[in-house]
Amino acid sequence: MVRTMISMVNATKKYGHTVAVRSVSFHVPKGQILGLLGQNGAGKTTILNMLAGYIPPTSGCISIGGADMLDDPERARMQLGYMPEIVPLYPEMTVGEFLAFCCALKRVVKKDIPAHVEDVMKTCSLSHMRHHLIATLSKGYRQRVGFAQALCGAPGVLLLDEPTAGFDPAQATEFRQLIGTLAGQHTIIFSSHILSEIEAVCDRVIILRAGEIAFDQLMKTIQSDEGDSFRLRIGKPAAFMLPKLNSLPSIQKVHTNDTVSPGITDAVVEVSDPVRFSRELITLLSAADAPLMCYVPNKQSLEEIFLHAVNPLGVLPGARDQHESHLEA
Repeated sequence: MVRTMISMVNATKKYGHTVAVRSVSFHVPKGQILGLLGQNGAGKTTILNMLAGYIPPTSGCISIGGADMLDDPERARMQLGYMPEIVPLYPEMTVGEFLAFCCALKRVVKKDIPAHVEDVMKTCSLSHMRHHLIATLSKGYRQRVGFAQALCGAPGVLLLDEPTAGFDPAQATEFRQLIGTLAGQHTIIFSSHILSEIEAVCDRVIILRAGEIAFDQLMKTIQSDEGDSFRLRIGKPAAFMLPKLNSLPSIQKVHTNDTVSPGITDAVVEVSDPVRFSRELITLLSAADAPLMCYVPNKQSLEEIFLHAVNPLGVLPGARDQHESHLEA
């Protein structure tokens, strides 16, 4: 059985009359990398702060590695490494001194601290910076130190809030590769505004809207080319083709784009059986003498899914025909 490393059940956080997070529930199995997306103010940082034990939920339950954050906070926190968006660093310390200090805070055995610090610095490409004062570091290197402190103590769970802020493109790519090497060894929640980062490193994505989960799905499902939805473009008027398409037994729903040129039918169809639909479509087009101009699986990008999740009543830019998306949040 896959062990659940992170569990949040019906967690709500209120600040006075303001509800920042409302009845959020999710579970993260051991070794999974979960991407956390949402607009500013959607509740991402509040959720990470509750998971880290920095702030308690107003109601609900949180556990890390089987330890309840309220009933057994010490055991829960010992399994955590947290990198907040703004990492609190001691500028008067060198990189090596700061990481040794963090190891001591996380109760690494004293005699093991030097070797552990070396391992962490090597992992984060900081070995050549061990004697540099943190005050003299660039923002990118400060971010590396912030990530390194999260790794101190070899925690099973890593919470990363905008970890690549301040990185140049090369550093961001290197960091994503590093996260990939940690997969399986750590269970990771990765909060970011950069959709390409989430796509590159995460096994699963949760999208928040106004403090609630609007979308939760495995990345491999989002990225799959296979599915029960197809985009069609047919060289006949919509008034002529739509009744015929709707009459096909395998079609469940038809979404149309009414902004294309006259004489063209542009549609997305949801079908019950893709193989059967293909056969029915060929027969229909042949009988109607209708040329098929486009026939491809309808695959939504993470950007389209994100925009629909945070604005379910709006029309996605460039995807008006998907206003009634078959991917429900």
